[in-house]
Amino acid sequence: MQAKYINPYTDFGFKKIFGEEASKPLLMDFLNSLLPAHHQIADLSFKNTEQFGQNEHTRKAIYDIYCESPSGEKFIVELQKAKQSFFKDRMVYYSTFPIQEEAKKGGSWSFELKAVYCIGILDFTFDDYESEPERSEVVHTVQLKNQNNKVFYDKLSFIYLEMPNFNKQEHELISRLDQWLYFIKHLEDFQHIPNIFKDSIFVQAFATAELAKLNKEDWLQYERNLNIYRDYKNTIDTAFVEGKLEGVIEGKIEGKIEGKLEEKHRMAQMMKSDGESIEKIVKYTGLSIAEIEQL
Repeated sequence: MQAKYINPYTDFGFKKIFGEEASKPLLMDFLNSLLPAHHQIADLSFKNTEQFGQNEHTRKAIYDIYCESPSGEKFIVELQKAKQSFFKDRMVYYSTFPIQEEAKKGGSWSFELKAVYCIGILDFTFDDYESEPERSEVVHTVQLKNQNNKVFYDKLSFIYLEMPNFNKQEHELISRLDQWLYFIKHLEDFQHIPNIFKDSIFVQAFATAELAKLNKEDWLQYERNLNIYRDYKNTIDTAFVEGKLEGVIEGKIEGKIEGKLEEKHRMAQMMKSDGESIEKIVKYTGLSIAEIEQL
């Protein structure tokens, strides 16, 4: 059956639903379903998703979505399609950029920081849990704690959503977060809007995700993203069957990523040669302006 809605696990689909200016109400509603009561947000502004280090030798960070509330809290939202070596390390590294942004020049700054939330939507599960309940949980919230398991610092939080663990059916959805997880996991399979999604936010979400409303350029970009995502899934599924997941993730998947990056570079070079604008090249390839200018 032909899909009616975009696949939110693709880079294009994820940013279409949550990362565009018109989609801010959707992103805020989703974030508020995850955040504690004292950090509920009424507005957001998108920030530059490409963060550079302190000098040219420092590795930069490129986020899927990076935004800030009017009161200064910052939110990094990442979609991770496949297991990656040192993924947790990368997220901790990413969290340092918004923290450093808060540093103020002069001697009067007291080092008071605003909260930073790093949210990962994972199309896989971690395999380092010790107990069965922990292995089957969907939402994992991580903060700095002391030896007595008391929160030492509550302004830096990592929230991971292990999507393969979410198995609720429509009649089992209770919370707003349940609704969002069900929406993300099954969006591509829907042929009509389920009854549970009749409020204005989800009506907008379905309208945003409707394939028939994409223009030609967006459709071509989505198709490329979808092919990349399917390559990921096929490689990982084959690896599980063969019992070689670790080797494939370290080898084949990284090789595919490299190959896809080279393909993007070639496309960007051709578009530059044809005189296309930087904005159009960014839209078609997903490369950053800095990467394109260096070609």
